[in-house]
Amino acid sequence: MSRVAYYLFVLPLSRLPLWFTYRFSDLFFLLLITVFPYRKKVIEGNISRSFPHLTKSEQRSIKRSFYRHFADMLLEGVKNLGISEKELRKRFVIRNPELMKALYDQQKSVLLVSAHYMNWEWMITGQDLFFPHQAVGIGMPLTSGYWDKKINTLRSRFGMHVIHAKIVKETFNSYVDKGIPTATLVLSDQSPADSMKSYWTTFLHQQTGVLFGAEQLANTYDQAVVFYLPKKVKRGYYEVELQLLTNEPRTLPWGEITETHTRLLEQRIFSEPGPWLWSHKRWKRTVPDDIPKLKEEQREKFNRLFRNHPDV
Repeated sequence: MSRVAYYLFVLPLSRLPLWFTYRFSDLFFLLLITVFPYRKKVIEGNISRSFPHLTKSEQRSIKRSFYRHFADMLLEGVKNLGISEKELRKRFVIRNPELMKALYDQQKSVLLVSAHYMNWEWMITGQDLFFPHQAVGIGMPLTSGYWDKKINTLRSRFGMHVIHAKIVKETFNSYVDKGIPTATLVLSDQSPADSMKSYWTTFLHQQTGVLFGAEQLANTYDQAVVFYLPKKVKRGYYEVELQLLTNEPRTLPWGEITETHTRLLEQRIFSEPGPWLWSHKRWKRTVPDDIPKLKEEQREKFNRLFRNHPDV
């Protein structure tokens, strides 16, 4: 059935001109706001808790904006499976690629930290085209083995190396041994799997557990950390301004990298909330009883691993 759906619907749709593909997006958007309000309760709950000062009408406006972006995102995701290199370079532009070039010249590997905001798929597919580093993407396999293999093969067609989260260490060590600088894309706004291993902070007016993986990897492999979020120039066209968070992660105190990229994402959401993935059950993890105690334990463990002294 998956094979039939791919060759009968997904593949033909991915080859259509994007202006025509957006007609399907327009229809899908109308269905979302009328007949099939996808995850309506989750979206409304997330928005109301994140923007408690807004009126119900203003919160509904954010929900409508989300559905508009969500419809485009899904169709752009399908288009991503068949988009050409020429069109991808035209539609997804890096404004300051010299930042990555300078890090590459230093033989410095990079963690590209971003979020599920606007179009993240085109960066995944085009990353090896945009930067001199070997592109690496970390992900969990899809439930369907067919779709997992098919999508990752298409994501990798321009050079991206998609790896399973369980083989990160082996992959990084392999590239280090070969002397190949990597740029690894990490979407750090997902709900963590373990509350007790999360970095806890206030995000969008709520106690929130944040994935600590980017900071852990940066310190383990001494990688630079670069943050970005796409900006929409117009429909189907995006640009990215890269922001260097640190070139020396081992000089920073515990939590600073994670706190910084979380605040940057929060600022963008406050200024333009619609394009974030509000349908995600972001706050499903149980909040620990004693967060200050947990954070102190985490800080001490981190410093023992990376700073050689618990009081650093």
